[in-house]
Amino acid sequence: MTHAFYVYASYGAAALVTTAIILWTWADGRACRRELAALEAAGIRRRSARPKDGE
Repeated sequence: MTHAFYVYASYGAAALVTTAIILWTWADGRACRRELAALEAAGIRRRSARPKDGE
């Protein structure tokens, strides 16, 4: 085994972890948007949303 093997393995591990974090964040964002849409469809509004006329 050479020094290059360890260097390439560490770069590969870092790339794998970075990709996993990016995918996890993307999937969590989609899930949060889906959950927010379901809550809004059920009539639950965010506190930061402006009230509609008549509310």
